[in-house]
Order: sequence, then structure tokens, then C-alpha cells
Amino acid sequence: MSKGNEGYNTKMVNRYTYKKMVWVDLESPTKEEVQKIMEEFKIHPLVANELLTPTRRPKVDMYKNYIYLILHFPVFEHKHGDGNEQEVDFIVGKDFIITTHYETIDPLHDFSRVFEVNSILDKSHIGTHAGFIFFYIAKELYHALDEELDHIEETLENIEERVFSGKERDVVSELSAIHRDILNFKQSLRLHEEVLNSLEKIGKEFFDNAFSYYLRALTGEYARVAAELEGHRDTLLELKASNDSLLTIKQNEVMKILTIMAFVTFPLSLIAGIFGMNTEYIPIVGVPGDFWFVISIMAVGMIFMFIYFKYKKWI
Repeated sequence: MSKGNEGYNTKMVNRYTYKKMVWVDLESPTKEEVQKIMEEFKIHPLVANELLTPTRRPKVDMYKNYIYLILHFPVFEHKHGDGNEQEVDFIVGKDFIITTHYETIDPLHDFSRVFEVNSILDKSHIGTHAGFIFFYIAKELYHALDEELDHIEETLENIEERVFSGKERDVVSELSAIHRDILNFKQSLRLHEEVLNSLEKIGKEFFDNAFSYYLRALTGEYARVAAELEGHRDTLLELKASNDSLLTIKQNEVMKILTIMAFVTFPLSLIAGIFGMNTEYIPIVGVPGDFWFVISIMAVGMIFMFIYFKYKKWI
């Protein structure tokens, strides 16, 4: 096996060979680099043009001598750009594979190091065509999503602990943030199943029936990630419902206390208002100890209201 970037003016194009197969990895390629790739591997100009800029939607197309595939993978913990997803374009021929991306992608970098030392290829009986290299790269990319899912799971566990320790208000914004992450994750993967199913159909025609087993395995990797993501989403919804219920209970308790205070203070204010009226004759007022008579009436009213609330089980 050998590695190099002969004929290119940047370290962002890496070339690996294994037996008769070639893997060319391009990161943010220039027009000149894409032009050389197009001429060497007879890539259609429309496909070559798409390699220059990111594409919004995943897709898979079959050409005469290769399959062109675009997939987007969500990233939160190990991102090297501003977005929440990373695009990888694959051009998979019988004896070559070209990968294009627009920022550093850790799983691809890790796989290239393994590829260089033969540690996975010699032990895994990679097979006789470049479709197997695509399989191992895609599998590595799906496995890398486990770390992103672990990040979501750890965040949910932290939020759960705080929800049930009386910090309901503190986690409201965090629940919204993790909900956004899960939605972005799901949005990035939403078309993978459709693309992989299409790839399985055309892969049989382009390679052979035996290779369809590996393509089904990739669909299984996607299904595993999607199922785990759905589990995290269900956990989030349960946590959000529990947090909302606890917040509602606390708010109801506050409203209950304020209402009781209003009911208690209203008759006292009424009594104070009556005895503060500027009229010619007010009972009790003017007799010795009139202040304490009024205070006693208020105290009796408070005790009566308290007993009544306890009887009604309002407090």
C-alpha cells in the first residue's frame, strides 16, 4: 500500500492504494484538483462540478463506470466548522473510490491512518473491488455517530438529575437546546434510509449480488443509529413533560398561597377600612381600649379564616 499526493499542489488531496484499488480523499478541492480527478477517472463534468461546493440534499446516481453518492452526517462534539452536519461525497468505481468533504472529518481521518498500515484491510478480507472500501468508510462514519449520541445521552442524564432535584426552572433552556440538537440530528439522517435502499438496488447491478449483504449491513447501521436517536427523543419528551408538570405544580402552589393571602387580608382590610371611616358615629371607637378591640376582631377573623381553609383542605 502507498500514500501520496503526487500531481497535486495541496496536502488536502491524499491518495492511497491497496492492491489494484485507489482511494483519493479531497478536502475542499480546487477547480484544478477536481479537473485532474475528472480526467484521470473519467468523471462526468456535472459530477465534477458538484464536488466543488456542498450540496443540500443526499442522493445516489449510477453512471457507466461509477456510483455517485452524497450523504450528510450530524456532528456536535467533534465539528470543525460552523454547521451541525458534515457532507461526504462518494464516487465509487470498480477499482477506485473518491471521497470529497469540505472540512476535516475525524472518522475519515482515523480511517485513513488505519488504511495506511493495512490493519483493517488485511484482517477483514476487503474483497476485490472498491465497494468494500466504501463499506468500511461508511461504517466508520455511522460508528462515529455513537459519540454524538453519547453526548446527547449524557446531557439528558444531567438534565434528568436536575429536574428531580428541584431545579426545574434552570433546565428549561437546556431542554430546548437539546431538543434542537435532536431535531438537527434527525434532519441530517432523514433521507439516509431512502438513499441506502436505492444504493442497495443499484449496487447489485453495478457490483454483484454478494455485495448486497454489505449494503444491507449499512442500512442496519443506519437503523441502529435512528432507533437510538428515537429513544433519546422519547426520553426528552418524557423529561419535558415531567419538568412542565413540576413547574405547573410549583406555580399552582404559589398561586394558592397568594390566593389564601388575598382571602385572609381582604376581611382584615375591610374591618380596618370600616373603623377608619370618617363618620359621626363608629361603634367601639372612642371607648377605652378601642384599638385592642379592633385588633381582637381582626385576630378572630384570621383564626376563623384559617380554620375554614383547613376544613376545606385548601391548606
